[in-house]
Amino acid sequence: MRQQKLIMLLIMILPWLTIPLIGKKSIKRYLSAGIFISIIVTIESFIAKKRRWWWFHVKIHPNIQGEFPLIWGPFLIGSLWILKFTYRNFYRYIILNLIIDTFFTYAFVNFLQYIGIGTLGRLKKIQLSLLFFFKSLLLYGFQTIKETFIKG
Repeated sequence: MRQQKLIMLLIMILPWLTIPLIGKKSIKRYLSAGIFISIIVTIESFIAKKRRWWWFHVKIHPNIQGEFPLIWGPFLIGSLWILKFTYRNFYRYIILNLIIDTFFTYAFVNFLQYIGIGTLGRLKKIQLSLLFFFKSLLLYGFQTIKETFIKG
């Protein structure tokens, strides 16, 4: 259990080490979209727990959701990186998201299950992939609306 918590902490902290490489301008430009989608995913995790879509057997703290390290680590920082390299090129954005989401759904979920951190419950992998795809559209849409209506 202690090793699993360490792995979860590393999963959360390591992406934050790449923040200086993103650049201040990109962070300022995309952070609000990243936080928006991370909040949406946090709300989604409450629904997932109630509907038993997935389970996390390991938490970094008893009062924190098991998904917290994934949402506020690689998901948030990954969203910034993806937007930085693909925003304004929707085709590239969709392709990159499909690649990353497929890796997460079919490889990383298996890894989490193998080491005993979490498992899918009532949600099938294809449904998880569709959920990720919907969230990627929501992220891109938020950024587009933000840049259309809020100049600066």
